[in-house]
Amino acid sequence: MPEIGGASGAASLAWLLFVLPALGALVLFVAGRRANAWGHWLGVATVLASFAVGLAIFFETLGLDPGQRTRELHLFDWMSVGSFTVDFGVRLDPLSLTFVLLITGVGSLIHIYSVGYMAPHDGGDDDHAEPGGDSSRRRFFAQLNLFVAAMLVLVLGNNFVMLYLGWEGVGLASYLLIGFYQDRPSAATAAKKAFLMNRVGDVGLAIAIFLLWLELGTVQYSEVFERIGEVGAPTLVAITVMLLLGACGKSGQFPLQAWLPDAMEGPTPVSALIHAATMVTAGVYLIARCGPIYNLTETGRLVVTLVGVVTLLIGAIIGCAYDDIKKVLAYSTVSQIGYMFLAVGLGPAGYALGIFHLLTHGFFKAGLFLGAGSVMHAMNDDVDMRRYGGLARHMPITFVTFGLGYLALIGFPLLSGYFSKDAIIEAAFGQEGWQGWVYGGAATLAAGLTAFYMTRLVLMTFFGEKRWENLKSDDGHDYHPHESPVTMTAPMVVLALGSVGAGAVLSGIGLTEWLAPSLGELQESDHGVLPHAVVPWLVVGISALGVLIAYLVVGRRPTPVERPEPVSFPVRAARRDLYANAINETFIARPGTWLSRALVYVDNRGVDGVVNGTAALLGGSSGRLRRLQTGFVRSYALSILGGSVLVIAAMLAVRFA
Repeated sequence: MPEIGGASGAASLAWLLFVLPALGALVLFVAGRRANAWGHWLGVATVLASFAVGLAIFFETLGLDPGQRTRELHLFDWMSVGSFTVDFGVRLDPLSLTFVLLITGVGSLIHIYSVGYMAPHDGGDDDHAEPGGDSSRRRFFAQLNLFVAAMLVLVLGNNFVMLYLGWEGVGLASYLLIGFYQDRPSAATAAKKAFLMNRVGDVGLAIAIFLLWLELGTVQYSEVFERIGEVGAPTLVAITVMLLLGACGKSGQFPLQAWLPDAMEGPTPVSALIHAATMVTAGVYLIARCGPIYNLTETGRLVVTLVGVVTLLIGAIIGCAYDDIKKVLAYSTVSQIGYMFLAVGLGPAGYALGIFHLLTHGFFKAGLFLGAGSVMHAMNDDVDMRRYGGLARHMPITFVTFGLGYLALIGFPLLSGYFSKDAIIEAAFGQEGWQGWVYGGAATLAAGLTAFYMTRLVLMTFFGEKRWENLKSDDGHDYHPHESPVTMTAPMVVLALGSVGAGAVLSGIGLTEWLAPSLGELQESDHGVLPHAVVPWLVVGISALGVLIAYLVVGRRPTPVERPEPVSFPVRAARRDLYANAINETFIARPGTWLSRALVYVDNRGVDGVVNGTAALLGGSSGRLRRLQTGFVRSYALSILGGSVLVIAAMLAVRFA
């Protein structure tokens, strides 16, 4: 068996993890129309093959002693400029392998689901209309493969430059997939918004990498984490804040959260893969991977936790007000990622818990998005829940799988979210002083709001009167709800099983112990503001209250098909995203535009003016001086005579002065 960087066995095949989907993307992009008939199956096969390789490496690593589970594989020398050297290598450790299984496992299910969801339209009213037919589907799978390859490079790289390569690749693939429907102006606008807001975060990540290089002369994880103690405190805080800025961009955290809900303009499988299970978790991965850096600065961790607390509340509040099923789930994602940021901001007390919730969230949120896509598939792509109602009888598989994901998300006892989210809330209450009350109180309040908006979503979609019976969709078609094909329902069933049992299984097999070589031992506090035994009862009680209020507000009242104008300021503010777009427009976009225009003016009239003015002065002067060069000898003699007279006159004046 070939060896790479001294490794043998399954680990020597680690390069296949990202090469296979990258090769699939290349073939689909290059083959063009020749791949229309089979391109989607190639896209599925490459991700399934990567999942198989990941499983083989995982089980091989599981058989090693904990101290031997971190391996560095050198693939080739990437760049070398003076003392700056970067190799293209792979870091195989429990953290990266956990992400590999999540990306390729959930990614495989979403690829299979996409075969049915993105099937070309054959003209029937009951079919999901996809413009472009087979060509559109082939392009979609090429971009989806590209995203998976970039995400795997991000989590497998053994240095910050490789992480940045995957980071930018994910941003590019996300831009392409969000704007997949190229004929829709809203999709193009959403793609540009996501791309530009992510660039803000990417600048922060780049600055952090520059600072690490300037201080330590290396970007290799192993060397940086070993020598990070050499960096001064002010610089260390700056590095952690810049890393956090990059994480906020990718994960849709405050103040860069406004792009994520708009990204729902892309196909629903994109929302399930990129905006629920993988890309938005990249920020959590970055903070957890850089744990040795954050462990040295309490200020850096404090900023992370505060960002998480603010974001989880923002997402939960806005989720209560929307009628668009995908945007409700989008803001739910914003809120749940906020929980993960809160966890990793707690340092050794929460790194593993953040990853734990990341994994369970990947199952139930991907399942919820696929369930929403199944509903849209049956309802002519309508996303307005006010036009739904009574779909449980028409879509039993979708209803059951979606319902299990809903119960897992709200933290129903013994389902996945109960184990992971409650563990984060316990760790938050485990902090001392005001931090325990603020972190734990905010997380508990968000749990109640989550139960409210998700119960509202389920009631409006699957229960009550059939509000669609006498309506037509925006394209003029009648609604004929029906269950989705097996290529869509089968992945939903698998994800529903994960929603039910992933939390118990991961807790039972000792996920925190498995992650210890990468994240350190989990530190539990016995001196918090509330006893651990009280927290689960408190959270379940608050969640039950949220369910009850949703039932009283929505379940016992008829849902109007046309949204009434909100009368209260909180509802108006929530439906306007708490004015996040207005704030960004006022304080960032417009000042940025004005600054850009001012700089262009200064460049045109100032910098270019000086350069062009100097050139014009020299050109004009030389043109006038050139007229003195007549070519006539008598003119030159007269000039010499005149000059001689002036010189003699000047000498005489000086002599007799």
